[in-house]
Amino acid sequence: MAIDITDPLLERARVLASTYLREQPTRHVGARASREELLSALRQPLAGHGEAGESVLELLASQAGRGTIASGSPRYFGFVIGGTYPVALAADWLAATWDQNAGIYATSPLSAVVEEIAADWLIDLFDLPRESEAGFVTGCQMASFTCLAAARHAVLARAGWDVEADGLCGAPRINIVASAESHVTIDVALRYLGLGTRSMRRVDSDAQGRMRADRLRELMATLDGPTIICAQAGNVNTGAFDPLREIGQVANERGAWLHVDGAFGLWARASDRHRELADGIDLADSWATDAHKWLNVPYDCGVAIVRHAAEHRAAMTSAAAYLIQTAGAERDAVDWVPEFSRRARGVPVYATLRMLGRDGVEDLVDRCCDRARQMAGLLAAEEGVGILCDVVLNQVLVRFGDDDTTRAVVAGVQADGTCWLSGTTWHDMAAMRVSVSNWATSETDIAQSAAAILRVYRSLR
Repeated sequence: MAIDITDPLLERARVLASTYLREQPTRHVGARASREELLSALRQPLAGHGEAGESVLELLASQAGRGTIASGSPRYFGFVIGGTYPVALAADWLAATWDQNAGIYATSPLSAVVEEIAADWLIDLFDLPRESEAGFVTGCQMASFTCLAAARHAVLARAGWDVEADGLCGAPRINIVASAESHVTIDVALRYLGLGTRSMRRVDSDAQGRMRADRLRELMATLDGPTIICAQAGNVNTGAFDPLREIGQVANERGAWLHVDGAFGLWARASDRHRELADGIDLADSWATDAHKWLNVPYDCGVAIVRHAAEHRAAMTSAAAYLIQTAGAERDAVDWVPEFSRRARGVPVYATLRMLGRDGVEDLVDRCCDRARQMAGLLAAEEGVGILCDVVLNQVLVRFGDDDTTRAVVAGVQADGTCWLSGTTWHDMAAMRVSVSNWATSETDIAQSAAAILRVYRSLR
């Protein structure tokens, strides 16, 4: 039976997608439909006979404008979610069309080669040790999982334990050290790896959310045995960087594995103006980041980078009699990531990096940081508005007098729809968090958004 994929159906999908993209910069940034309204429009008993593809597409598209968050809007500042470069979206469409299993070279030589090149480009762009290997995963959650699996393998192997063969029962206990401000994905990765979170040793942070190196050194002096330290490049609230050079020196002195969560902060390494924030990051053993954040490629695309190829591969690789293993220089992605069956995530990364070049990535990072500082300046000029952090990167923390007012401003801005941003709790205080990560965000977008925020604040005051 021939596959019935007709040009009219694909063309209609292109038109619907183009309409969505064209309307996104000016639409209400938040969703406007409730769960009940979406269920009413979309839910029905699964029919015995299907419907025409065109009608299904039309139904989905009819709900997109009111049921999606316009996270690709230049005025979306919630969480750290980038937009999507047109070339990245187009390359992602191609990757979906090719429908390749990017797990091994034998199932997709093109995907394997493209991801090998993209990984090398990223390691070079971040100026990390060139012997490092990288794999493309769903996001920073799985990137940290992958890196910490390599760390678990390495520190236990040094203690004479093969965790892949013998598991954790009876294994030497691993000391896990992390900042008091580490991201929740580190905790989750430790749970997935069977290391648990209850025994994590938390290191105090300073007023900006940076791990205190002096407290780390004091703690490390009390620990024996296999140890993994988790540091942070880009605090999720403030954008602040842990003192990575000092932390790296402590880790090296104590023979500990140092992992750096650089979900968005690692991209500072691509900027001459901002790379000093990540000074010493090259001393680490592994790094996790997201391309769907600051590189502005579509979801889902995280990157796990490990300095030690043997440990990385030992923790991840899969083998079976039916698999066609490479015997030469060909690269199997499954040696570096947890998944076997997966899409070719590296294709939009390759396309975007090739389009931007080194200078384009640097300009992207610098522009977003400039827009964050512009936002902070406009809001700080208003009486009663406080900026709670040094704006060192692309994050701004804002407070409007007290907790109740701050939360009300966040809710009011989300309802207004000019822009969308999120609330957070910072050192026991309610705050508004502004994250600037979109390639398309302009000075005008920031000015319009700041005006909307202040309009809501003044109406409450």
